[in-house]
Amino acid sequence: MHPIVRSATRLRTVLTVLIGAIVPLLASLLLFAPPASAAALREVTGFGNNPSNLRMHLYVPDRVTSRPAVLVAVHGCTGSGPGFHSGTEFASLADRYGFIVIYPSATRSGQCYDVSSPQALRRDGGSDPVGIRSMVGWVTRTYGADTSRIFVTGSSSGGMMTNVLLGDYPDVFKAGSAYMGVPFGCFATTNGSGWNSACANGTVTRSPQEWGNLVRAAYPGYTGPRPRMQTWHGTADTLIRYPNFGEQIKQWTNVHGLSQTPVRTDSPQAGWTRTRYGSTGDQAQVEAISLQGVGHSIPSAGMAARTIRFFGLDG
Repeated sequence: MHPIVRSATRLRTVLTVLIGAIVPLLASLLLFAPPASAAALREVTGFGNNPSNLRMHLYVPDRVTSRPAVLVAVHGCTGSGPGFHSGTEFASLADRYGFIVIYPSATRSGQCYDVSSPQALRRDGGSDPVGIRSMVGWVTRTYGADTSRIFVTGSSSGGMMTNVLLGDYPDVFKAGSAYMGVPFGCFATTNGSGWNSACANGTVTRSPQEWGNLVRAAYPGYTGPRPRMQTWHGTADTLIRYPNFGEQIKQWTNVHGLSQTPVRTDSPQAGWTRTRYGSTGDQAQVEAISLQGVGHSIPSAGMAARTIRFFGLDG
């Protein structure tokens, strides 16, 4: 055989062996490669009764659990739903655990939520809480979500709204987590203003019973279970001052009929003091995390995961 022909034959043999090895390898890589993510934030319109013209954005992971849980994540003043989506870790946690996230957007001047008007502070009274309740209803109908696993969290004005939603709709929300919030009813005004300086400055104090009565008055006659509450606050917060942290503890321990004395106190990490009321586990009726030296700047990295654990969504 001519040397050139012999070399060509040998080359074809080597190529055949290589192709036989590479093709199965490529196939296995394709089989086990993670699928490309198609999940994206999208706006939903026409979701129901919406007296204050809130906007609704929705994040549905590529993989959701059967009868998924729903988390409402509420931004602070000057923010937006898309901004809260991109600036927090709730969407990535939804990817991991298969729940759906609703991101409302306030549309009034300053993009703050109404947590002060008489309409906002009673069940189905109108204003922003009604619109957010409609968002939840739309998602539960559209995606067959589990109505026993509806949660809310928020920061600053959104933390205040978390308190309000738990008071107005205790039969809708299983638990809430308020970052830099104030007690239900603390921001109440009667002059049409959306800002209550006395509350923001931490000078509004009431007894536990008085705070609890404000919550109970939002839904007269309701005798069912009350949502669990987690609250976070920095000691150096100069916008929504730290005394509001203690007033929220008073309120929600009273709503649950609990002692003001924590059943457990610990420090999950340096500078944090966590107190639990009612029970000692991750799903206590009330949990409060005080952040030494922290200002008006939460949630920060890792905190959202602790909120998800408090909700029981990390199972």
